[in-house]
Amino acid sequence: MGMRRERVSDLIKEEISRLLQREVRDPRIGFVTVTGASVTADLRSARVYVSILGEPTVREESVRALQSAAGYLRRSLFKNLRLRYSPALEFVLDDSLDRGERIESLLRDIRGEREGEESVDED
Repeated sequence: MGMRRERVSDLIKEEISRLLQREVRDPRIGFVTVTGASVTADLRSARVYVSILGEPTVREESVRALQSAAGYLRRSLFKNLRLRYSPALEFVLDDSLDRGERIESLLRDIRGEREGEESVDED
């Protein structure tokens, strides 16, 4: 990814995070963390990756709410970041944090089992 593309992606990630915290008041959105953004080479569209707390149905509803707020977010990005183009926004659920948490949980379980085996061996 080119330097400008990377910079614009980072700016979009930061600005959408800020807008969601301070300006978007849709209760359906819930607890959203913007984990990343990537823009196309022509800077005309952006994919925004989000992590959302809650059950799968809550997450899906949050993504729908984000998509419905996309027009407002798009106009705000254009105005606040002074972009040449107002990128079309697509919100994508990023479940890598969930996978990381599942892996951590499994590792904790394995460590717990090993510690249990070690204490049995000592008897």
